[in-house]
Formats: sequence, structure tokens, C-alpha cells
Amino acid sequence: MPSYIAMLKWTEQGISRIKDSPSRLDAGRAAFKASGIEMKDVYLTMGRYDLVCVLEAPDDETLAKGMLTLGSQGNVSTETLRAFTEDEYRKIVGSL
Repeated sequence: MPSYIAMLKWTEQGISRIKDSPSRLDAGRAAFKASGIEMKDVYLTMGRYDLVCVLEAPDDETLAKGMLTLGSQGNVSTETLRAFTEDEYRKIVGSL
């Protein structure tokens, strides 16, 4: 299953209700799971982004739909990267 790295930054709305963030995370995890997306890891980070999530989804379209739904709630803005495992990386580079 493809892996993704999602980098999230709280919006003004999200940070103003920061104490609700853990319950929003739980709800987001459940909604993602229902749509076929698995949150493998979540990290609170310092720097440009507030949270970093490692996700797995069956395909790009499923992940895009989940991230757009998350963003439309107004609590975070997101940047998402497709991540390749080391084995996938070696296969890609080996095929050059």
C-alpha cells in the first residue's frame, strides 16, 4: 500500500481551539480508517509544521479525498508527499 507523509500546520481556527486537537485527531483517525487510510504515526513537531503524519492509503485518489476533507474542516492546512520505501527507491533507481 502506498505511503505518504502529511505535514500539517494549524490555522488560526485550529490553534484557537488547540485543547480540542487530540479529540479532532481521534475523529480524523476514525474517518480516515473508514475511507481506507491508515494513520501509521503522528508527531507533534517544532518548526515550520505543527504535526507530521505517516499515512498509508490504497491509492493517490483515496488519500487526496481524505486530505481535502480534512482541510475543508478549517483547522489545519496540509502539504502531502508521496513516500517510497527503501525497497521501492532501490527498484526505481535500479531501473534507470
